[in-house]
Amino acid sequence: MVGLSRAIVRGMFDHGCVRVNGAPCDQAGASAAAGAIVEVSWEVGRRYKEVPRTRVSQAFRVAYEDAHLIVVEKVAGVLTVPTLRGEQNTLVHEVAHHFSKSARITQRACIVHRLDRDTSGLLVFTRREDIAQALKQQFADHKPEREYAAIVAGRLPEDRGTFRSFLATDEDLDQYSTPDASEGKLAVTHYEVVERLRGATFVRVRLETGRRNQIRVHFAEAGHPVLGDVRYEVERARHPAWREKRLALHAKTLGFKHPVTGLPVRVTSELPKVFLAFLAATGLTDRAQGPRRP
Repeated sequence: MVGLSRAIVRGMFDHGCVRVNGAPCDQAGASAAAGAIVEVSWEVGRRYKEVPRTRVSQAFRVAYEDAHLIVVEKVAGVLTVPTLRGEQNTLVHEVAHHFSKSARITQRACIVHRLDRDTSGLLVFTRREDIAQALKQQFADHKPEREYAAIVAGRLPEDRGTFRSFLATDEDLDQYSTPDASEGKLAVTHYEVVERLRGATFVRVRLETGRRNQIRVHFAEAGHPVLGDVRYEVERARHPAWREKRLALHAKTLGFKHPVTGLPVRVTSELPKVFLAFLAATGLTDRAQGPRRP
């Protein structure tokens, strides 16, 4: 086998040329136990073409997909779109690659809405711009269902409530609330306490509007910033049991009217493991039955 390229060797594994103790071996990096019998067969002049590997994105998982759009669950730490630095490993690039792979031609992913880099959860992209525009209009009309799970600092005194303000942007591009409608855009956030924890509160959040950093700003200004926030009320956003380099914010439910079929689409995702671990470590109730539904 001396002189064969790595691609040809991998191709031989793919074509069943390698057996270990009589059983086919398709993993080129597999280990063989001492005393194992390794058999290799090949034909001179035959091209053992390597089978293309399916590229699995580490940036998202598919939650729903059809011929027109896709709902993905983004992992925390991934940018939705490039910044001015022109990053090439963002979620929109990954979804475009997914579209191109399935269609076998180069396609782009059309953006409908975004999530902060350190927030995980559900986002929808479309294959065509006109479909994206139709969905964007639904968001502008506040029609989609958007529910988040969040863990905020401290103990919220009220079981439920609504934050309503006009969000404006300062010189550092941070958002802040103003009572003046001429200075900002209306932002409405509804919340309901799921469970009060040690030093924190687990809440269900429903967006009526979808402004940038809306949830983070509203809770921070109320004195209960989202845990892990490094932008708003940073000191208060720290908790000894939250050691993750991400926000304790997860886009859990996304519902909308399909812009092509007219049928309702509603997708939910499970809480991230880091949320479950934090709830188990700080919860005040018996968790033998598992955490309460957010």
